[in-house]
Amino acid sequence: MSTHATSQRITIPQIRSTKGRGRLVSLTAYTTPMAKLMDEFVDIIIVGDSTGMVAYGMDSTLPVTLDMMINHGKAVTRGASRACVIIDMPFSTYQESPQQAYRNAAKVMAETGAQGLKLEGGIEMLETVDFLTSRGIPVMPHIGLMPQYANAMGGFKFQGRTQDEIERLVALSLELEKCNAFSLLIEGTCEEAARKITNSVKIPTIGIGASPECDGQVLVTEDALGLFSDYTPRFAKQYIDLSALIRESFARFEDDVRSGAFPTLEHCFDVANKL
Repeated sequence: MSTHATSQRITIPQIRSTKGRGRLVSLTAYTTPMAKLMDEFVDIIIVGDSTGMVAYGMDSTLPVTLDMMINHGKAVTRGASRACVIIDMPFSTYQESPQQAYRNAAKVMAETGAQGLKLEGGIEMLETVDFLTSRGIPVMPHIGLMPQYANAMGGFKFQGRTQDEIERLVALSLELEKCNAFSLLIEGTCEEAARKITNSVKIPTIGIGASPECDGQVLVTEDALGLFSDYTPRFAKQYIDLSALIRESFARFEDDVRSGAFPTLEHCFDVANKL
């Protein structure tokens, strides 16, 4: 899908209809300025609970709260006028029951103006996905490596290591499709698993550390921009090293302030009347 062809908001039915018709482009965003910058280039903006680790320095996504996601969701929908905005449901806000999931999902949708929600889980989430979609809430299930399940999985380990695991992932994807999921996000699986899932379902797949055969790709924006100097995931491609440019700018600002080069009178107000 080309976001350059329309100035209107990309809808969930449009995303779903892209299966087999091209590649979907997706990035994460948590703020209004970043959403504005990427809006014309992407089909989907995911407001990820990865904000906990990216913006707050948390060790995992587990401490992220519903209010945090709502506030970041509001910021992104203010900045993006064309991309379809999908917001992550944070840990413990939807797992208890379909009813709990609906209450919290409805709150997120109503307060942010997002087009849909993303939630993690396996076969235990089928009833919840069906419950939400049958009540008008578009859902993008997140399967494979699921950060909210890191403790149960023994860490951030790629999935689909055996043929049995691959078959289970494919079967899960087909069941989620039956529950009217509009797309699937596949993270951290062996390439074969993501390829087979993509070829098995009739809804678009979005890959991150998955397969080139997925119907679309997503990256954490800060990884793509080189804003993390300590670690870049294997599956991420760094398109520019902004961290170096930012540090250089900070150093120049420091030099100007310490030397007295900044500010000058041109940076001050009402100077002419005081001379």
